Amino acid sequence: MIVLGIDPGSRITGYGIVEQMGNRLVHIDNGAIFTDTAADFPGRLKKIFDGLLEVIATYHPDQVAVENIFFATNPQSALKLGQARGAAIVAAVHCGLPVYEYSALQVKQAVVGQGRAAKEQVQKMLKILLGLPEIAQADASDALAVAVCHINSYALNQKSGGRAALKQQKTSWRDMKL
Repeated sequence: MIVLGIDPGSRITGYGIVEQMGNRLVHIDNGAIFTDTAADFPGRLKKIFDGLLEVIATYHPDQVAVENIFFATNPQSALKLGQARGAAIVAAVHCGLPVYEYSALQVKQAVVGQGRAAKEQVQKMLKILLGLPEIAQADASDALAVAVCHINSYALNQKSGGRAALKQQKTSWRDMKL
């Protein structure tokens, strides 16, 4: 199973591709889509959408995992983040891929074993888990963590015959009203 993890952002959207091969996690690629902060906002959303379409076309993931919105003190920032998440989700759904969503707490719990872990702890653990030569760029690292979280959660759900109560939401193209 190949999973595309996405850490959405209106300025930087990170992505990470991880493959599950038996009990092993294999790093395939990671990176970030940088939008021009001076460009109009709809243009930035299009760049996120187009960039993720390109990543999907290149790596052919089986599933997509996206980080949920965190609490933001600035409502304008929260709205922009939500719109960037929307562009990411629509790119995946447009390609017919199932989308799963995880909170930052769930991601940290799955990667480090503690939901309140520092970002540096998550990055170091990913370096070890995936055998990375160096710590990935921050947004790409977050996206890799989302992919690892999904693989772990999905495997748990499969082992329990689908009875495990996963705390993520699955979005299918049928659910989207475009």
